[in-house]
Amino acid sequence: MAVALRTQELWKVYDTGSVKVKALRGVDLEIKKGEMVAIMGPSGCGKTTFLNCVSSLDDFTAGEVFVDGVALSVMSDYERTNMRANRLGFVFQSFNLIPVLSAVENVELPLVMQGYSAADARKKALNALDSVGLKEWAGHLPAELSGGQQQRVTIARAFVHEPAVILADEPTGNLDMDTSESIMDLLVDLNRNHGITFVLVTHEEEIAKLCTRLVTIRDGQIIEDRRLEGKKVAAPAFEDTKIQNITQNIVIQDSVVTGVVGKINDEEE
Repeated sequence: MAVALRTQELWKVYDTGSVKVKALRGVDLEIKKGEMVAIMGPSGCGKTTFLNCVSSLDDFTAGEVFVDGVALSVMSDYERTNMRANRLGFVFQSFNLIPVLSAVENVELPLVMQGYSAADARKKALNALDSVGLKEWAGHLPAELSGGQQQRVTIARAFVHEPAVILADEPTGNLDMDTSESIMDLLVDLNRNHGITFVLVTHEEEIAKLCTRLVTIRDGQIIEDRRLEGKKVAAPAFEDTKIQNITQNIVIQDSVVTGVVGKINDEEE
């Protein structure tokens, strides 16, 4: 099965001047298309830092990240922006919807960035809202929607452009228990029945148990990586989707690793 996301000896070191904080310490992780991977660990262990680095929202210090087979280190800033727009979807604890745009207009944004026509973008956005049970709310502003409905709009926006993987950071963190359950039911359905790949950061074991695989991070390192019993990996979605923009004129070598991990280790001693 094709690999959606892979990290190789991934390090992130914050230099505060007086001390160097090693947020990620040589993380090796491979996530195949169709998986739904939960990442758990105590606060400050590096979970969100990991998501920020693999999405290129933050620079990593050493190692490499491959998104859909494309190495981040060989990309320009412009190409990384295209990669985020084309190959990744995001669901955060805060909904990050644009308040002056309707639900369908918020969902259309990734498609507009990809150059879809207005008619095609509207059609795909309405289909995505229908998939999350909100087609009848398409014309409503975020302020007119409940928290659960806003998160559903966010989820529709995350998958409407057919990304390689959706990164979700505490997607139920701002929701009550009943709404959290309905949102997780939706994410599980999108994974199991539509093959959408998820990497989901959570503090809640009950949410992690719904995933196909559990990765535990502590002190910036993976201490556990196991398949959850009885959970099958879904047939991946969007297999025929071609990587757009970011792979043009880029030569990808699987062995490319930026930074010198040995240097970091030497500084530690």
